Amino acid sequence: MPTVRPFSAEQSRLLVNLRQRYEVWRDAERELARLPYDLRRKTVNGRDYLYRIFDRGGNGKSLGPMDEANTHQFEEYHAAKTALKARIAGLRPALAESAALYRALRLPLLSSDAGPILRECDRRELLDGTLMVVGTNAIAAYMVEANGMIALPDETEDFDLAWVREADCADEDLVWSMLKAVDSTFTINTERDFQARNAKAYEVELLVAPSRYTALGNTDRPRPMPLPEQEWLLLGRPVDQVVGCRDGSPARIVAPDPRWFALHKLWMSRQAKRNPLKRPKDEAQGYALLEAVKIAMPHYPLDEAFRSEIPIELEPMMQAWEQRNTPMTRPASDW
Repeated sequence: MPTVRPFSAEQSRLLVNLRQRYEVWRDAERELARLPYDLRRKTVNGRDYLYRIFDRGGNGKSLGPMDEANTHQFEEYHAAKTALKARIAGLRPALAESAALYRALRLPLLSSDAGPILRECDRRELLDGTLMVVGTNAIAAYMVEANGMIALPDETEDFDLAWVREADCADEDLVWSMLKAVDSTFTINTERDFQARNAKAYEVELLVAPSRYTALGNTDRPRPMPLPEQEWLLLGRPVDQVVGCRDGSPARIVAPDPRWFALHKLWMSRQAKRNPLKRPKDEAQGYALLEAVKIAMPHYPLDEAFRSEIPIELEPMMQAWEQRNTPMTRPASDW
């Protein structure tokens, strides 16, 4: 039966420091992201105007002549942007030090390709109620939540995100603009339009529950089909942790409640439509994660209150796990 190997005091201390440093850096990055892309002074027909620039191509909109108010706005903007960039540059060495120690202490790692996607999501505040990590990459966050190593594969060569936002995003391309900001080579797989792929063949899949599908922007991409089983991953309380990547950088993961993620994995392992090569790993992850919850995550109780919420489709999975954890008894005549 898989068990959790607790982190050492040094590993646990490093995790606390990494999160604190990451959040300070992240908050500064968010402040910078909220500023306009650029404010520039342009001369048109001999007169100076203030322009708000939207992108690298220089596309923008005039804010009017460079009068006293616009001159003040121009100077204030550039002073704030310069200060924020200096602040971020000053924070990076301490963050890099913690991330390097994280790797040296052999804590659970994400792939280097996942890190930039997660950091861009966090910079854009998409991990605060819009997107969750629902694939195997979530395992690293569950290990940190359990404060220990769980003996099972913790990453794959693709990346699964779920759209979980309830508010209607109308024509916003939140996911697609995020992916293109990370890597301009991302394109949609024409045969699987719920999947984006970059020039390195790294795949990002977007999933969604039927109850959240209409909130996804009309033109956003990738374009997932609503899957009823994704509803289970909306239940409970998400895990929110900062983990390290193989390239020495940190990233934040928000993932489903580990109890529902584990039961979902066990359910997937029994589906005929599931790739047969993935089913054994699904089962191993599901059982190991439920065991980790029982051993090391008392704040996610497997009690009667939780059992009463389990839908009929997942009841056989819970029963199978409970039977694995029931000690074998021998008849009295055998003693």
